[in-house]
Amino acid sequence: MDNNIVIKIGVVGATGYTGVELLRLLAMHPSAKVLVITSRTHAGSRVDLLFPSLRGHYDHHFTAPNSEQLNNCDVIFFATPPGVAQESVPGFLNKGIKIIDLSADFRIRDSALWKKWYSKTHVCPELLNKAVYGLPEINRKKIKNATLIACPGCYPTSVLLGFKPLLESGLVKPSDLIANVASGISGAGREASVDNLFAETSDSFKAYSVEGHKHLPEIEQGLEDIAGGPIKLTFIPHLLPIIRGIHSTLYATLKIKGADVQKIYEECYKDEPFVDVLPAGSHPQTRSVKGTNICRISVFCPNDGDRVVVLVVEDNLVKGASGQAIQNMNILFGLPEGTALDKLALLP
Repeated sequence: MDNNIVIKIGVVGATGYTGVELLRLLAMHPSAKVLVITSRTHAGSRVDLLFPSLRGHYDHHFTAPNSEQLNNCDVIFFATPPGVAQESVPGFLNKGIKIIDLSADFRIRDSALWKKWYSKTHVCPELLNKAVYGLPEINRKKIKNATLIACPGCYPTSVLLGFKPLLESGLVKPSDLIANVASGISGAGREASVDNLFAETSDSFKAYSVEGHKHLPEIEQGLEDIAGGPIKLTFIPHLLPIIRGIHSTLYATLKIKGADVQKIYEECYKDEPFVDVLPAGSHPQTRSVKGTNICRISVFCPNDGDRVVVLVVEDNLVKGASGQAIQNMNILFGLPEGTALDKLALLP
């Protein structure tokens, strides 16, 4: 392990919430050297004019996405809308540059399924089975040797980590899984939308995309990988009137009553730096993970019955996106996994 390593980095599409969060975390990373930050809309403008929070840390100007500087990078992060990364990723891979994609372009291995949910034909389907799904708690060994990492979505991260111990142990029926998941408004992105206005979201709570959310096939694929076979999931996303945070309430049915589910979770995650299994009876809060890469979990069997209830909280922009991307980078380059990520939550 070389703690003096310098990683030359490009960030493509850095003007959304995920992109600026990535820049915030990279600014605290001792091995990160950001060479280029791209934006089609803001090319030529100083990065810290758009994001004053970065003043004193970046003197970069946004460049066009076709910048030649990207060819000098060791790793390129894509924080772009679906369908963008796949256009240029093959060329960068051919130059020996590693890719960490925060979009959905390489998460789903089935190109027909990807087209169904994103209404576009994938331009490099041959890479879908070569991409490593970047959930370290499941794929750490594969991440170490990856060239293309598909960083998980925010909803899938919470659901997969929440169900993992139950499915791996074979304790629950894989055909009876339910996930009610609520996200803060930043999960909808930074683009202007009436539905995302303060007056529309404040003091309100709603479900949406009940008929099917774009993260559903990613979650189902991940759960089937963990279970080693078919699963059946009911997934209902909700919108919380907060800026950051995800709270997942997960339900499963035990095959045999009386299992020590608390012990199973504690054993599963005892060596994971970014998964915190809370003491029995605890109820995790989104504010306890705000600004951190931590996922906090608690597990219950109400009334000693056969129903397991799992509560999961994470910051959708950190463990659910940019923090997890940097966690992947740390693994990829042989750095301590918590580099730039071992931070306390913001409170209040």
